[in-house]
Amino acid sequence: MSDFLNFSLEGKVALVTGASYGIGYAIASAYAKSGAKIVFCDIKQEFVDKGLASYEADGIDAKGYVCDVTNEEMVQDMVKKIEAEVGVIDILVNNAGIIKRIPMCDMTADEFRQVIDVDLNAPFIVAKAVIPSMIKKGHGKIINICSMMSELGRETVSAYAAAKGGLKMLTRNICAEYGADNIQCNGIGPGYIATPQTAPLREKQADGSRHPFDQFICGRTPAGRWLQAEELTGPAVFLASDASNAVNGHILYVDGGILAYIGKQP
Repeated sequence: MSDFLNFSLEGKVALVTGASYGIGYAIASAYAKSGAKIVFCDIKQEFVDKGLASYEADGIDAKGYVCDVTNEEMVQDMVKKIEAEVGVIDILVNNAGIIKRIPMCDMTADEFRQVIDVDLNAPFIVAKAVIPSMIKKGHGKIINICSMMSELGRETVSAYAAAKGGLKMLTRNICAEYGADNIQCNGIGPGYIATPQTAPLREKQADGSRHPFDQFICGRTPAGRWLQAEELTGPAVFLASDASNAVNGHILYVDGGILAYIGKQP
């Protein structure tokens, strides 16, 4: 098959950070179904165990590691273990992240730094750990989970928007530095995803009306609905496969059209 049409991940080793549940879990599961060997990490053993149980229930043979992705020494040790126990990492998805919804003037500098540390410094640390072996192997795929906040601002998310804007530029800079080594680094910018974490924002109110934020998102999205985590998996497989070898430094927004739309007139 021509590489231009090769979406297979057969035999590839994929590391997805924070993939015990949610978006990371959906992406890792799709990679497994496309032939990849799955390794993932989370910050606590209980999260790793929960993820392993979910993968096993879905018939996926995954290997999990406890790792704080903001700790460079822990990340380097984890990558060495993965290389020894599973193989050199072909695909990295920097998915682990946090958000603190706090008005900027109420947010402490330490709270701001924590978001930057997890959402921006950690992708740098993990990418830095896997790139040398990718160079030696002659290829590699790095996918950073960006956000619409890589492009837009909104109330109460100053740290998150700053981090995700920085992650967009880190993505482009990895492309600039390592494209000649046959490493492609791209980003995915999810729209508003229906997950357990966003469920309270989609619940009916006591009077039977929709939650105001639910109304806002559906009205602001040309698709007119929240997206499913599984809708990110096709783009994620494409960016991890040989079919995207000429795509580098690109942010693929999977947002139902929000960034293209000014919204309905009141």
